[in-house]
Amino acid sequence: MGLEIKLLDLGDVELESSFLVLAHDCGVATQVPVFGMLILGGETPVLVDTGFSRPEIMGNLGMNAWYHGDQGLDKQLAKHGLQKQDVGFILHTHLHIDHAGKDSEFPLDTVVVINRRELEFSVSGIMGEQYPAEYAKHLIDRLHTPGALRLLDLDGVDSEEIIPGVRCQAAGGHTEGSMNVLVETDEGTACICGDVVYDVVNQLISPFHQIMYMDVSPTGNHATSKRQEKAAIRKAVNSGRFVLPMHDRPAVIEGGRVVGRLCDSVPGKIIGNDAFPGPLTAAFETVRLTAV
Repeated sequence: MGLEIKLLDLGDVELESSFLVLAHDCGVATQVPVFGMLILGGETPVLVDTGFSRPEIMGNLGMNAWYHGDQGLDKQLAKHGLQKQDVGFILHTHLHIDHAGKDSEFPLDTVVVINRRELEFSVSGIMGEQYPAEYAKHLIDRLHTPGALRLLDLDGVDSEEIIPGVRCQAAGGHTEGSMNVLVETDEGTACICGDVVYDVVNQLISPFHQIMYMDVSPTGNHATSKRQEKAAIRKAVNSGRFVLPMHDRPAVIEGGRVVGRLCDSVPGKIIGNDAFPGPLTAAFETVRLTAV
């Protein structure tokens, strides 16, 4: 049996649109979901990213954030019959403000897994409040607590295994230490790609301001070069059957192209690209029953 991935709806963030896709709708505010990914069916539940610590902290970046309805980590884990202490590993695609905010709420025998380069990068000061002090201080405490933190050295290896069916590899984009999480499902490999991809439509399906054949659009928020960003996006897309961003719904891939979308689970029922209503949770209530 392959593993399954469940999307956890951890909150919503309002930001400037060109943050998501370079130069797209400059000055226009837009709301996006913040997802975590729960990997089930293995030897222990594995959580990928933990969201922001509280909505107010997004003000550090001049952004607004909210919990609506049953959003938030505790409520989302409870949907799957779990509490924080049931999670064996937390894997971080990277440590930005909306990805690593709840680590301090987990027991220290829940192992946090990070690419070593990302921890180094997070305390360099290069991206400022993208890495809040309270998050970094907690991770340093874990660094000095036996068994509480695992640092990966992904630059020189193809990947490192966490549990059978779950591997981490260097993403090559977004931040210097971002990593992809590769999950083996019954329908193929799923690549949880963090923020290498923010917006599937405007980066992959109809890439904004790109005219070359099968080109891709970079995000407006990255610490690497444009060349590295394009290569990182292609690496994620070519990793297998599914691509899972942390601020958009999963994409189904065939031959390097997006051929459909998924709602809440990978594998799951596929929505055609033309029928896809957008990433926010409320939009899916009318399409879940008709996905094929």
